[in-house]
Amino acid sequence: MFFFPQNKDFVIRNIRLKGFDVDGCILYLDGSSSIHTLTEDIIRPLMEGSPENAENNPIDYIINNIITPKDAQRISKISDITKDIVKGNTILLIHNSTEALSVSTAEFEHRSVEKPVNENVIKGPKESFVESADVNRSLIRKYLKYENLISESIEVGEKSKNEVYIMYIKGIADPDLVNAVKEKIKSIRTDFLPNLSTLEQFIEDRSYSLISTVLYSERPDRAAAFLNEGHIILITDGSPACLIVPVTFWAFFHAAEDQYQRWWYGNFIRMIRLLAVVISWLTPALYIAVVNFHGEMIPTDLAVSIAASREVLPFPVITEILLMEVSFELIREAGVRVPTTIGPTIGIVGALILGQAAVEANIVSPILVIVVAITGLSSFAIPETTLSYTIRISRFILLLAGATMGFLGISFCIVIGLAYILSITSFVVPFMSPVAPHFSSTNDSYTRSVIFKQWLRPTNISKSDSIRRNPKRK
Repeated sequence: MFFFPQNKDFVIRNIRLKGFDVDGCILYLDGSSSIHTLTEDIIRPLMEGSPENAENNPIDYIINNIITPKDAQRISKISDITKDIVKGNTILLIHNSTEALSVSTAEFEHRSVEKPVNENVIKGPKESFVESADVNRSLIRKYLKYENLISESIEVGEKSKNEVYIMYIKGIADPDLVNAVKEKIKSIRTDFLPNLSTLEQFIEDRSYSLISTVLYSERPDRAAAFLNEGHIILITDGSPACLIVPVTFWAFFHAAEDQYQRWWYGNFIRMIRLLAVVISWLTPALYIAVVNFHGEMIPTDLAVSIAASREVLPFPVITEILLMEVSFELIREAGVRVPTTIGPTIGIVGALILGQAAVEANIVSPILVIVVAITGLSSFAIPETTLSYTIRISRFILLLAGATMGFLGISFCIVIGLAYILSITSFVVPFMSPVAPHFSSTNDSYTRSVIFKQWLRPTNISKSDSIRRNPKRK
């Protein structure tokens, strides 16, 4: 099955069990198993042990008296032996025994816990998930020391088996919701599941939707906060993050630092963030609608200035703004893909040079450069990448609507967009709840309450034990 001896990672080591006077064989994958655990806790005790009054079955005595790792179990099927070897376990075969012994020795390489890359905070923990599911689960348990914090696993993959760990708090998470998530994961049919990004695309309800209904987070403290509200966390090897289900729109709008700041500070940055979303989404469309259809809405001096700046331009305003928007997206993508040491320099210098050259060449107007720059800066203030992509793509739809029908087209698109958002659900939970439809909560949506008033879990997520056991302020 493992193409021995062609496969150099597959190791077969014959040993002599001294105490039992019988031959044995150890099977493992080099690079997946811990050599130290294998040598000190398995091979050495087996070769040096001298059992007295041993049971007739050597497997029983080895499990109870010799093998020191905590996870050791009997296996009698070849398929189970293959599965355990792939997971990094070590298999012990004993001559004339109808059972094999599987010992947990898995030790895959991973990097140490580091600072978050995308979800930075000024106040709060400075650690993020890594590519090891075991480490990630331990990071969550460091924040939630609950005896009813459950971690279940489901195998996904027809050929390459990968474990998807489901974490939730029993008594807080809705049992029907937990079962729905499990069934969704079990229904996945694929050869292998490389990471959480692929899992997200398998379990989301609307694959062609512009709006994501699954939250991707790299912060264990944020994952622990969602667990305490009744959400479910998905973790797997190979991804330095977790998936949070179900989620609402307000989860994409929030940042980890909101709860770590004082009430005034936290609500202030939320209002700035909301303003950034509106500016990034509507500003280019409103500009093109005003210039083409509603010039009477702006002051006369400004209208004359815009007309004078556009007098020498060869292109209509829709061509100018599409040219600038596409150029800004190219600069943004180039800044992400190039090495980090020169990425910011290319982004800043490229934008300055391109904008100045376009104005001097009479290709775009100066005010349009200002509009695109403000739009781009506002998009950087959006905390979640998925929400940022949604705003950036839908901005082009609003641009075309504003260029063809003015404010009427923009209003039409906004109404359709709001109606669509209100119809979306994330694992049966309404996407705009607890605002629309209204559910009892601590009013932690576009603003948040002071910390000692956040005593009620959102009832749209958790159907039981909705009262938090936090002491109220006297």
